[in-house]
Amino acid sequence: MAGFMSLLDVTIVAVALPTVQRDLGASPAQVQWVVSGYALTFALALVTAGRLGDALDRRRIFLLALSAFVLFSAACGAAPDITLLVVARLAQGLAAGFMAPQNSALIQQLFRGAERGRAFGFFGATVGISSAVGPITGGAILALASGADGWRWIFYVNVPIGILAVLLGRRLLPRVQGTGRGHVDAIGVLLLGLGVLALMYPLVQADSGGIERLWWLFPVGAVVLLAFAQWQRRLVAKGEQPLLDPRLFSTVRGYAVGAGVGTLYFIGFSGVWLVFALFYQHGLGFSPLRSGLAVTPFAVGSAFAAVVAGRLVERLGRLLTVCGLAGVILGLGGTALLLHSVDLGTAPWVAAPVLFLGGIGGGFVVSPNFTMTLRDVPVRMAGAAGGALQTGQRLGAAVGTAALPGLYYLVLGRHQDYRAAVVIALGAALIGMVASLALATFDWQRDRRTRSGSGKRPQEVADDPVRSGQS
Repeated sequence: MAGFMSLLDVTIVAVALPTVQRDLGASPAQVQWVVSGYALTFALALVTAGRLGDALDRRRIFLLALSAFVLFSAACGAAPDITLLVVARLAQGLAAGFMAPQNSALIQQLFRGAERGRAFGFFGATVGISSAVGPITGGAILALASGADGWRWIFYVNVPIGILAVLLGRRLLPRVQGTGRGHVDAIGVLLLGLGVLALMYPLVQADSGGIERLWWLFPVGAVVLLAFAQWQRRLVAKGEQPLLDPRLFSTVRGYAVGAGVGTLYFIGFSGVWLVFALFYQHGLGFSPLRSGLAVTPFAVGSAFAAVVAGRLVERLGRLLTVCGLAGVILGLGGTALLLHSVDLGTAPWVAAPVLFLGGIGGGFVVSPNFTMTLRDVPVRMAGAAGGALQTGQRLGAAVGTAALPGLYYLVLGRHQDYRAAVVIALGAALIGMVASLALATFDWQRDRRTRSGSGKRPQEVADDPVRSGQS
């Protein structure tokens, strides 16, 4: 429930932006911060929040962050002007960023073996559904809540769900203490925050020319992140506790590759939904609700496959991700071909079965990748590891949501051809998917060589208590 709300709020608000702008008398740049500000603070908080959960009490941080998310959702709905709405959205994104790494860390902490795979299967289904149904849900709420203030219910809907989630969390989540190491690397927090901010800020300002004006922040961000990595290595060498242990990437098998697979996948995955919304609403004149319904087959296929994938990941391992990425590429590639060649009046419905196939592939990507990436991570580092993994995904999503609609508008402006614009944008999304597939295939082949050389399945190594830090 908590994960669904926090990820749904990344996309659900987009369909209400025209109404919000009209009702509050906001400029396009101001109203864009309702979406981009949430994504920015969400990404900035993830690693620090994960490290705090590792050091202190994941259950307490989760419940506090969830309560804050509900409170700021209500504040968003009640905001009398655009300034207060943006401030409330920034705070809501910060709360979501503190909540998200506790989700994956609690799964790491509470489940082992096949049970963990099934738990991540449900988690992956939640990620897939929440990302894909945001436009549908937003369109439905706007259709039901008529009037100038109907957009406020997009935020108010979180309140009863969130209160129920807090009550269930207090009752059902067990009390398990963290490592007790309360010290958090303040310099690391500052360096990582500045680095992520420098990389994301031009992207979240892309609609108002941020990339052209602020391109110089990309190399600045890269330099700051290199300084962060060097500082983390120095702390490890001195025997102190880093914010993000660099040994996660160098010695924990599969973590670096899995983080790369997730980042590359989300570049294409996140931007695709904005491209579809632009094409269906502007190109074909669909309402927000009808536009959302046109991409529902992907969400349905993804939800179904993610739950099944949780039961298969222990048996098939990284091969499941490879097959899933191939399915997504076939689904989105086939959809692009159909939108290019079939009559536009029937194209969305002809493409529905192909999108369903892509959704099944997507369900075999997210949850298995979470499981495979985090399976060897020591539980004492699970929060920071999950936070770093999701930070990469947020960066990938920011790149995709800036680049793909930008490419769509570029083609549309030059040729005034909606078909060409959507096909070229979907083709660009496939580049990220293919790169993710190549990386996943590399990891799968490496697993096969490891298994044939040692006679052990990779998971047997992960369950070794010394390797997993549980001795």
